[in-house]
Amino acid sequence: MLHPKYERLVSIIRNYESGIVALSGGVDSTLVARASLDALGSRALAVTGDSPSLPPGELQDARRVASEIGIRHHIIETHELENPDYKANPINRCYFCKSELFDKLTTFARDQGYATVISGDHADDVGQYRPGRKAAEERSIRFPLQEADLGKEEIRLISKDLNLPTWDRPASPCLASRVAYGDPIDPEWLSRINVAETYIRNLGFKNVRVRHHKNLARIEVDPAQVPDLLEHRTDMAVELESLGWTFVTIDLTGYRSGSLNRVHMNVTPSQET
Repeated sequence: MLHPKYERLVSIIRNYESGIVALSGGVDSTLVARASLDALGSRALAVTGDSPSLPPGELQDARRVASEIGIRHHIIETHELENPDYKANPINRCYFCKSELFDKLTTFARDQGYATVISGDHADDVGQYRPGRKAAEERSIRFPLQEADLGKEEIRLISKDLNLPTWDRPASPCLASRVAYGDPIDPEWLSRINVAETYIRNLGFKNVRVRHHKNLARIEVDPAQVPDLLEHRTDMAVELESLGWTFVTIDLTGYRSGSLNRVHMNVTPSQET
């Protein structure tokens, strides 16, 4: 028997008549894509936005997830890095990124005859600092996970019950979320951050952030794994210094969602970063 809230999710999406799902390949958007397929069949399409802000592996994951689910999949290019407001990296940077993405998605949906654009924002997001949500609301994007009152733990539980490959996948926001606010977003540094995080993951650390503070790299892994990470400190320093950082540090507190927001005391940390 399906989880009652999943049945409600499918019922909600069925009322959309047709829809495009913004698919990142993460746990939330994957569940929405599966529910959209169950609700709408061929009237559902998953779309992924590709740009230098997206880790290359995430695009591959989105392709693989769409194939495993069986939903049709399309890739569009987004150009948020051409927007000087985004490149300046203000605290509401995500607003400009999501504005670019949702403008592209709503235009594509209109041109292709789809009634609705669907996002994976969930119930736990309410009340958090998410400037990207404002961009979505301005464009009438729908949030069926919120409409079904589904939070992260339930999303993972239902995803596991449905045998979705993403049920235990860690959050993986865009690479720009690693750059300290006020430091310009540079495509070359985004690429270096991706290389650094890939290197550390290959050492056996699943949840990794390399925070970029000008000439300093601050590495976060799950708190319980910090002692293990310290064993690799010499080799990591050599690797990351070769990528261009002058100083390489390990955050002794470990991974914290939205840690770059801590310098802004009036901001609630976001789970996206």
